[in-house]
Amino acid sequence: MNPRLTLVGAGPGDEELITLKGIRALETADVVLYDALANPALLRYAPVEAEKIFVGKRAGLHQVQQRSINQLIVQYAHSHGHVVRLKGGDPFVFGRGQEEKEYALKHGLEVAIVPGVSSALAVPATNEIPLTSRGASDSFWVVTGTTRSGTLSKDMTLAAQSSATVVILMGMKQLAAITKLFTQHRGSEEPIAIIQNGTCPDERSAIGRLSSIEQIVREKELSSPAIIVIGAVVTKHWASVQHQVGGLTKPMP
Repeated sequence: MNPRLTLVGAGPGDEELITLKGIRALETADVVLYDALANPALLRYAPVEAEKIFVGKRAGLHQVQQRSINQLIVQYAHSHGHVVRLKGGDPFVFGRGQEEKEYALKHGLEVAIVPGVSSALAVPATNEIPLTSRGASDSFWVVTGTTRSGTLSKDMTLAAQSSATVVILMGMKQLAAITKLFTQHRGSEEPIAIIQNGTCPDERSAIGRLSSIEQIVREKELSSPAIIVIGAVVTKHWASVQHQVGGLTKPMP
């Protein structure tokens, strides 16, 4: 038996956005450990006899559960063979894939990485929000809204001070602090989009400005998981909507 681990990015949610290499890895899995953000429909690519084990995290238990997940990877690799760790988005974009890789290598496992389509890229794109656009944005940041300390990352301040598009993952609990920070540096009229369950059938969104977005989110009852996009490029979505409904000129909220 050859104990090995393959870290597979499941993509942003839409089951068709997993890579072919990810599917091939699932097809040879003896055990699949899958996250809360990985579409369970992807499990059909694994052999019927393969064990499929949900290891989604719960708020407040991340550190304990991550240790348990690391141990499960090694345990199942030695008892079954090929473990596929199916993680939402890309394993190395706020996915703690590096920690799992290092733990597996330390315990004698072979490790392979299959990148995934990150929600930071896919969700804005499927909502017709370009992260870069000539004349509007020459670069973009991807920042976490959740840190160990529970405060905003120092990088968030740097991002707010820039003119770049900013994509924030895991930021809904900090939405008030985020809008306050960006308003200080960019003004209350800065466009912002929030997309919940992006690329999935139950996707919902709120498009507005920093001054109005919290009210819109409350009215629409949006929650996690959601992507926050801040910057002038958000108006590209609004322009697309206007075109699709016949050029109506309803102002952006």
